[in-house]
Amino acid sequence: MKLKQLLLIIAVSAVSAIGSVWIYSKITGKHPVGIVQSTSDGKLPVNYAGFNENGAGGGEPIDFVKAANAAVPAVVHIKTRIPAKKISNELPRTNRGNSIEDWFDQFFNNPFGPQIQPEQRASGSGVLISEDGYIITNDHVISNGGDGVADEITVTMNNKKIYKARVIGKDPSSDLAVLKIDGNGFPFILYGNSDNVKLGQWALAIGYPLTLETTVTAGIISAKGRNIGINQRQSQTPIESFIQTDAAVNQGNSGGALINTDGQLIGINSAIYAPNGTYAGYSFAIPVNLVKKIVNDLIKFGDVKRPYLGVWAEEEKMDAGDGAHIGSVAKDGAAAAAGLQKGDVVIKINEAPINSWTELQATVSSYNSGDKISITYKRNGKENTVTATLTSKAGTYDQLAVAETIGEKLGAELETLDKNKARQYQVEGGVVVKNIKKGGPFSKTRMEKGFIITNVSGIDVTSVEELRRALISLRGESIYMEGIYADADGVYRYPLNLDNEE
Repeated sequence: MKLKQLLLIIAVSAVSAIGSVWIYSKITGKHPVGIVQSTSDGKLPVNYAGFNENGAGGGEPIDFVKAANAAVPAVVHIKTRIPAKKISNELPRTNRGNSIEDWFDQFFNNPFGPQIQPEQRASGSGVLISEDGYIITNDHVISNGGDGVADEITVTMNNKKIYKARVIGKDPSSDLAVLKIDGNGFPFILYGNSDNVKLGQWALAIGYPLTLETTVTAGIISAKGRNIGINQRQSQTPIESFIQTDAAVNQGNSGGALINTDGQLIGINSAIYAPNGTYAGYSFAIPVNLVKKIVNDLIKFGDVKRPYLGVWAEEEKMDAGDGAHIGSVAKDGAAAAAGLQKGDVVIKINEAPINSWTELQATVSSYNSGDKISITYKRNGKENTVTATLTSKAGTYDQLAVAETIGEKLGAELETLDKNKARQYQVEGGVVVKNIKKGGPFSKTRMEKGFIITNVSGIDVTSVEELRRALISLRGESIYMEGIYADADGVYRYPLNLDNEE
């Protein structure tokens, strides 16, 4: 009896609860609060299309073992050596015939003789891409600290075999270099397609960090098309459109492989975000589609043959995120021939999405001059598609229009220095500040009109167009203008902050 009574009480309570909710909803017209995620036709939102087909909803769990085992043998340890050197701080002496002056110079200016720079050693990583020993690495891995390369470069394989390497070519603009070791039958990595890389997908970084042996780390693709301004340190024409990951990368990983879970190369690890000198959560790799183009040129020609579309960015919208906004078009360039105009927004190149100016730069740079590409762009909100043939020359821009644009930004009237006057002033070229406007950035410095800009933060400029390129590559930084006055001796430098300028 007690069990029957208990069941009866439970049944009555359940019916009462359901009835109460039903009566409440009928009286108030309200339904119990909740979020129902469905569309009118019962389908998933469009951004979830395919999730259940390719995602975690089913199938085999992701396994890194096969990918790592396939790629590790083809990632090598690169070591460089620069022998000790004598360094003298002596200035050239013009009066060599005076033995007394020579004696005084030697005694007072250089009493201890030339200084000795100790031997320097460094290491990084590289990726074998052919069975006959071609290796991709970073330009900075094999550098001698300047424009040259280290005196000695050795390659240690995963099986501990050591080879001497020679440099086939290097490209500071993209921070890539190609080495060659003698032999055959080497393991190598297959190229993937960086255009197919998706945010959130797994990636593995392989290299030799912190002088350790082969190391594999895993992470996800956390961003694409990143420009971090690092290549401008060694090039006036930097190309950056990095794949960003959170795979742990440290010093020594440079030049190593970033692979997908199929073991294919999707990038060359090049930089880290390291405020304290070690990995802090973000690493950056050069996309393999750009790598392929640079490497092929270096092997075939010894340098890189740049393709040009003939457009420059609308500076204020370089990182707008909705495409590459065109600020100016070279009148004799590929873009002009295809009908592109100032104000157009490029959103695709051969079906590869373009979200920013850096992505446009890197994508175009992955082709060859003479290649025909399909360009999808927006003009006045309408989408259009044209075909353009890339050229081997940057093209000629309307210097007056460029000068007006840059002049507005800097608060000045600018003009490219006449070639005859450049020879007279013994400079390669420059930009003349003809007038300084009140309230502009230049007016907040001690610069005077007549100043001739020859260098911007270490980047030489010989024309208004080169000044514009330098400012684009240095955007967001505190910079300095360096140059001369025609009626004064010496070089003058003026710090300039454009962070808050529109």
